[in-house]
Amino acid sequence: MKSPANITPVLMPKWGLSMTKGLLSDWLVEEGTRISIGDEIMEVETDKIASAVEATDEGVLRRCVAVAGETYPVQALMGVLAAEEVGDADIDAFIDAYEVPQAEDDEDAETSQYEFVETSVGRIRYALRGDEGPVVVLIHGFGGDLDNWLFNIDALAEKTRVYAIDLPGHGQSIKQIEDPGLSGLANAVRAFMSTVEIDSAHLVGHSMGAAVAATVVSETPDLVQSLSLVSAAGLGVEINSAYIDGFVAAVSRRELKPVLLNLFADPSLVNRAMVDELLKYKRLDGVGDALTHLASNLFVDGRQKTILAEQISDLRTLVVWGSEDRVIPASHAINMKSAKVEVIEGAGHMVQMEKASRVNHLILAHILG
Repeated sequence: MKSPANITPVLMPKWGLSMTKGLLSDWLVEEGTRISIGDEIMEVETDKIASAVEATDEGVLRRCVAVAGETYPVQALMGVLAAEEVGDADIDAFIDAYEVPQAEDDEDAETSQYEFVETSVGRIRYALRGDEGPVVVLIHGFGGDLDNWLFNIDALAEKTRVYAIDLPGHGQSIKQIEDPGLSGLANAVRAFMSTVEIDSAHLVGHSMGAAVAATVVSETPDLVQSLSLVSAAGLGVEINSAYIDGFVAAVSRRELKPVLLNLFADPSLVNRAMVDELLKYKRLDGVGDALTHLASNLFVDGRQKTILAEQISDLRTLVVWGSEDRVIPASHAINMKSAKVEVIEGAGHMVQMEKASRVNHLILAHILG
């Protein structure tokens, strides 16, 4: 959004469906700095994660409006970008006139952001964003949920119609997995697509979710228009089995936090709220059995059981990896010889969180191209 005076607001971002406010931890640039698209300009912390905010516009940071250490609602005015020739009086007038869009104040606002559907494999939770464009289905990884796409779903929904799902055994979907393996989870994706009347879609999978997406392609190729595989399982045998075993076994914050540090290049992203939320999920009835059975079917002797690279080689595929992935080696990307491959520096296994803007750009270019 740009004003008539060529002034661009820097706003508190909305990360994920339930975010209503964020804490400004710090400004990463000073007033007077020339900003380019993609520059990290401030650090924001939510009840789920802390991360740097990347600029979506360019200009000179003329004013830092928000104060580090304070909490602000989504879409609050945090700062102002403007060309050097824009007068201070115009900037002051813009700041004085800015109003935060009215937020939904219903106590059930967070719940209303999600939907549930009864499928042939049981109840599936999902989120739907975007009104038109190609249909995209986001599939999370082992032990994750649809909030693993916090920094992606809204950006992708600007040009596509996005569904993000909780696989069986995960999030708020049914905890029983009748067939705890890739085929069973792929069947759950097909059951969801059938129930919400998706004839075909672009599948985007992270980690185990990438292997699930690849399995859908190998078993029912007509359902898939393209694949985007992020930190993918299923492209090589190596995996950090200590991470898998540690995640399944952890029952306390002291045990779980060191395991989660494997997910990020930046360890500060593993905050207390993230650890507590995952512990809450792991303590739900049925979760322990679901994860244990999944792990035993997906991994044998510390290695990945199923390799799918050759089975999906004919489909238009994007492969994205973080160069510092400590769960699945980024070197597996070369096994997809016909795919477009991008290895992003300074990111780990959760590259879609750590380098969200770059990942979103790559996925949209792949889908729309």
